[in-house]
Amino acid sequence: MDKVKIVEGVAAHFRQPNIDTDAIISVKYQRSLEEDPGIGLFGNWRYNLDGTENPEFILNQEPYRSSRIIVGGHNFGCGSSREFAVWAMYRFGIRCIIAESFGDIFYENSFKNGLLLITLPPDQIDELQTYLERANDPRLSVDLETCAISLAGRQIPFEIPRERREALLQGLDEIAQTLSHEPEIADLQQRLREEQPWIFPASP
Repeated sequence: MDKVKIVEGVAAHFRQPNIDTDAIISVKYQRSLEEDPGIGLFGNWRYNLDGTENPEFILNQEPYRSSRIIVGGHNFGCGSSREFAVWAMYRFGIRCIIAESFGDIFYENSFKNGLLLITLPPDQIDELQTYLERANDPRLSVDLETCAISLAGRQIPFEIPRERREALLQGLDEIAQTLSHEPEIADLQQRLREEQPWIFPASP
């Protein structure tokens, strides 16, 4: 998993609440692991029925085609547990989503795949979205080391659980996090062999 320290770039604003995982990537874009899920990100909104791009959709407009950040609304990523939704975000190029709240499973899947999610209160979400709607250069910078979002000469602080922050900063998935405690695990196993040998199978 890639290390995450600073995410900066174009930020797209999605004001609508309750964007579910089926909207993020529908079933028809999940038929094969060999296909790029980024192509299907918001596929039912990005493409017309004939397969052409919908020019009204934000990610088909400049400069949002190269968005690295999304500022969403309430309950972003609700719905089913499909991990494809996170894969689609990541393959498109999104590295951070800022919203008022997230669907629980989408939230867990995102951190497992190196996608930074930030929760802010409604007034700050509205401030960010209004700024992005009006800015000639709708860019944000998110610093995970200082836990601050920079825009227009000011900073908005945010909080993130310490364990998740450290995992992203170090680029550690769940397996890597477990292996980082290998010496302690080995010490525990050795102590158990000495104190409770009966729980270990006898050598042949």
